[in-house]
Amino acid sequence: MLKTILLSIAGLLATGIVVVLILAAMRPDSFSVQRATTINAPAERIFPLIADFRQWGAWSPWEKKDPNLTRSFSGAQSGVGARYAWAGDKNVGEGGMEIVEATVPSRIGLKLDFLKPFEAHNDVVFALVPQGTATTVTWTMTGPTPFFFKIVHVVMNMDKMVGGDFENGLAALKAQAER
Repeated sequence: MLKTILLSIAGLLATGIVVVLILAAMRPDSFSVQRATTINAPAERIFPLIADFRQWGAWSPWEKKDPNLTRSFSGAQSGVGARYAWAGDKNVGEGGMEIVEATVPSRIGLKLDFLKPFEAHNDVVFALVPQGTATTVTWTMTGPTPFFFKIVHVVMNMDKMVGGDFENGLAALKAQAER
């Protein structure tokens, strides 16, 4: 009797693992998270808030998640070549960013490298499109999805995990630009 129960449990676990692996294999090889907002300010006022990492403290949602966050800036003051590295608690991890594209005042491209709690390398784009006297700001992050992350994505939704932070960041950017 005990042997039958244990074999049944083992069979269910094996079936569950196989189902998760099949679902993971069916996931896309890349991901994208995107949010947008309209800010009542010209792109020329918003652009410097993004192109200078020293300004991110005023609006980035991750800057407030760890009061003991350590930051370092290097490279250019702003725009292409500006670099920012951080190390913090489990809420923010450790990583770095570099601005690799800066088309004043319409587009900023970043390389985003996470080191902890896991290694990941993603691309980030901020697109600023004038809409009369306002500007639509679109924040997009894209990256590859290795098989391990496909397994994680079976139970966790990347868009929901990061999308809320993007929304909070855009709201803070809006408040900062409209002051």
